[in-house]
Amino acid sequence: MPTNILMPALSPTMEKGNLARWLKKEGDKVKSGDVIAEIETDKATMEVEAVDEGTLAKIVVAEGTQDVAVNSVIAVLASEGEDVKTAGSAAPKAAPPAPKADAKTGEAPKAAAASPKPTAASAPSLKPTPQPAASAPAKTAGANRVFSSPLARRLAKDARIDVSRVQGSGPHGRIIARDIEAAKSGKGLRSPGAAAMVGGATIAPAMSDQQILGLYEDGSYDLLPHDSMRRTIAQRLTASVQTVPTFYETVNCNIGKLLAAREEINKAAPKDKDGKPIYRLSVNDFIIKALALALQRVPDANVSWSEGGMLKHKHSDIGVAVALPGGLITPIIRQAELKSLSVISNEGKDLIARARGKKLKPHEYQGGTSSVSNLGMYGISQFTAIINPPQASILAVGAGEERAVVNNGKIEIAQMMSATISCDHRAIDGALGAELIGAFKALIENPVMMIV
Repeated sequence: MPTNILMPALSPTMEKGNLARWLKKEGDKVKSGDVIAEIETDKATMEVEAVDEGTLAKIVVAEGTQDVAVNSVIAVLASEGEDVKTAGSAAPKAAPPAPKADAKTGEAPKAAAASPKPTAASAPSLKPTPQPAASAPAKTAGANRVFSSPLARRLAKDARIDVSRVQGSGPHGRIIARDIEAAKSGKGLRSPGAAAMVGGATIAPAMSDQQILGLYEDGSYDLLPHDSMRRTIAQRLTASVQTVPTFYETVNCNIGKLLAAREEINKAAPKDKDGKPIYRLSVNDFIIKALALALQRVPDANVSWSEGGMLKHKHSDIGVAVALPGGLITPIIRQAELKSLSVISNEGKDLIARARGKKLKPHEYQGGTSSVSNLGMYGISQFTAIINPPQASILAVGAGEERAVVNNGKIEIAQMMSATISCDHRAIDGALGAELIGAFKALIENPVMMIV
């Protein structure tokens, strides 16, 4: 019998992906382990390997297709000795492509309701239409629960959204996944003027697309649809700001000794067979190492919050924010406290290069215990960064610059750098955060302490 090749789940949270490219064509022989296709997620491009041997009888989903659901059939493989044409003809039909976004609203048109006869009232209207009474959440008999799908309940729990405040759009007012996605941005509320409940806090409804576009003249803008990366970033960071109580603490670090040590270490770096240094340290390499060691010196701050208990991490897995066209990603240097500066430098360069090529694997950018966001190369002196849950902290680093400082009553010029720690107050209290940023400052100002 023919074997269906399914859209793989490349990460625990993946629900859809884009089929970027087929590396095999219909009629090609396939061996177990052969790379047959490339799948794009919001963060990376992954290769799909064949599990069985046979002949690629039918490609069900064409390359370039977006938002292909996990576990849907993307191709059919004919077994050895099986008729390829027969196997291909038995393939399921591909799902119709999603309707393109409207040029004005940026939203996909909704499917028309089934009706035995066409009506003259099918013309589109720019005015919002009232929701039918059935769209209100229907409560179960004799209980305070609302009808909702298992996926919707899981998404609501992850986003800490009270499902009783969400307006359901499914049959009989059932709350489904798209209602939770809408609620994350303050839309899909149960009644006009109501607010979404996120983590117990009241979130005002967001402006609709039509309200926003109505503020600008036609032709005065270009509407660029969001890609999956930008949507994911928007959802995660909005949830972070709305659900994570965050405080910020800033220190000014004298990096004179660090710059001198970096120059000396780079000059002494051994050469490879081509005469090139086998490593070249950056200031960011010292920052990553210092944060990793600071988390070990203050282990109570090396934590993640969960409703069931506190996760106290044994190692310092440090994420490094990398800017990409249209978004960002945070590859992780695992167990950074145990690695030398040269290893951190080379590993970081490899991760950044593969991140920009969308070649990272999910385990290389998911998880982590803290992160570093460095905007010093853009001339930014100081800023605050948004925490990336489930991490409980992130360090925002500004540019190293000459500043006037007072030393023993005298004004001197020193190379200074500002660093701001953002902390999840549920997991890290103010004094503990101060202890963490203080440990970082001590290490960054005395880099020899990172080596011994």
